[in-house]
Amino acid sequence: MRRCCLAMILTAHCLLADTPGNDRKSDPRPNVIFLLTDDQGWGDAAFAGHPWLTTPGLDRLAAEGTRIQQFYTAASVCSPSRTGFLTGTCPARHRIHGHFSTAEQNAARGMPNWLDPATPNLPRLLRQAGYATAHFGKWHLGSGAGAPLPEAYGFDVSRSVNGNGPQLGDESKEDYFRARSTALIVDETIAFMKANRDRPFYINAWTLLPHAPLKPLPEQIAPFASIEPNPAHPAFGPWLQRYYARTRSFKAQMQVQLASLTDLDNQVARLLAAIDELDLTQQTLIVYSSDNGPEDDRVSNASNAGVGSTGPLRARKRSLYEGGIRTLGLIRWPGHIPAGRIDDTSVAAAVDLLPTLCRLAGITLPEGIALDGEDISENWLGASHPRNRPLHWEWLFSVQGPADGYQPPPLAVRDGDWKLFTDYRGQRVELYRIPADHGEQQDLSRTEPDIVRRLTKLALDWAATLPPDSQRERLATGETSQPTPRKSAAAATKASRAAALKRWDSNGDGQLTLEEYSKGLAKPDAEQRFRRFDADSNGLFSRDEFLGREPG
Repeated sequence: MRRCCLAMILTAHCLLADTPGNDRKSDPRPNVIFLLTDDQGWGDAAFAGHPWLTTPGLDRLAAEGTRIQQFYTAASVCSPSRTGFLTGTCPARHRIHGHFSTAEQNAARGMPNWLDPATPNLPRLLRQAGYATAHFGKWHLGSGAGAPLPEAYGFDVSRSVNGNGPQLGDESKEDYFRARSTALIVDETIAFMKANRDRPFYINAWTLLPHAPLKPLPEQIAPFASIEPNPAHPAFGPWLQRYYARTRSFKAQMQVQLASLTDLDNQVARLLAAIDELDLTQQTLIVYSSDNGPEDDRVSNASNAGVGSTGPLRARKRSLYEGGIRTLGLIRWPGHIPAGRIDDTSVAAAVDLLPTLCRLAGITLPEGIALDGEDISENWLGASHPRNRPLHWEWLFSVQGPADGYQPPPLAVRDGDWKLFTDYRGQRVELYRIPADHGEQQDLSRTEPDIVRRLTKLALDWAATLPPDSQRERLATGETSQPTPRKSAAAATKASRAAALKRWDSNGDGQLTLEEYSKGLAKPDAEQRFRRFDADSNGLFSRDEFLGREPG
């Protein structure tokens, strides 16, 4: 039924595409508004079980659309997460491992200074198909000297924060700018909708809230002055209760958090009302998520935002445990996406956004575009198909977490119900069965050796396809120190590639045939990659060729 529905939408689009002067209401392509919040936890909404929040705007989205319970970002921090949403690819492929900062700090972490604007991305594809496109709010994909404007990525207009070009405002000069910022973003979004109501549009409305530092207006925090929140509330799972037990000032922090999230919700409700008033409700698809999990209160400049809720999920921002990368996933498109549905079986991800929205917009992806995400539009429309592709994550740096300072392995992979952590030598492993164990409390690595072997190979083979990185090389050789300025590209990641060579070399002769390489890499374009890097064209990948060039 849903497949037929999707086919009818796309067929209608094809018939209408070459017909000039069509009325907007006869165009089946949806408007798209992508609401992306900053550091909002999986449990930071009334419908998600938060004990003190009232969120009628988000509750309305959930009631009129579908809530995807297992929705994953591409990273546990800002800039790489946004890269995944925009490009449909894992941020490590672009050497974007952490948040963009100064040129010196970026270089020390082996990162560029911005996302390459030549990278295929969602707004450009939509714009080329006739969409009006806009970005309002936080950018954080590159700023400062030489950084491209958001317009370089396919946006017609932008007003941003943490980006170049027209600015939404100046936080350094406005004491309560962050507290007013969501209203400004919604103002711009409404104005753009009004100006483009007769054509399909795509809008990034990317908020600054609830990222620290939070400073609500006096009138925003006043309603919460008498609240007496209890950190041991049963709405929080065991991990979160233990975390809150040592939070420095839970009551004051929670009051600030509630005030900030309440204003965020008020602005969502105002946006929904404006869509109704413009008679665009049936034509507009809304996607709502966050870039990663909530902040940790140990971060000195972010402590007042350190009580975001992950519900029963383990850990927070900067962690590859569920609380760091699993976020709210709300989608609403009346008449197409089922209302009131809680999808607790599908596994969806930020990298799926590009292929899924392109499919719903009737866009054929360019030949040769390589994505890590997949089209899950049928699931959005009511089906429940399992994923075809596993999900991969990498975190090269330290993680805030338990008092014992435990640092989990740097790689994670989710395939089916299983999620595995491993290091670059395949030695440190943790295995959890999701969603049966949302809180990742039961490590099954010792009882499921076959699953461990299969997923470890998946993770290590994926890591071997990534561009060189000196921090990854240090971790692959057992070093755990914080990153220093990167080594030469020729020397980086040789340890992880050497491990891949050993695994893929089935006859042990120290080189790879096309058959061995294709079987190990398991990608449809493996032959093209093999030919490209086979320097002497002898049909063999020597050890020097494989370790000295990017294998995937």
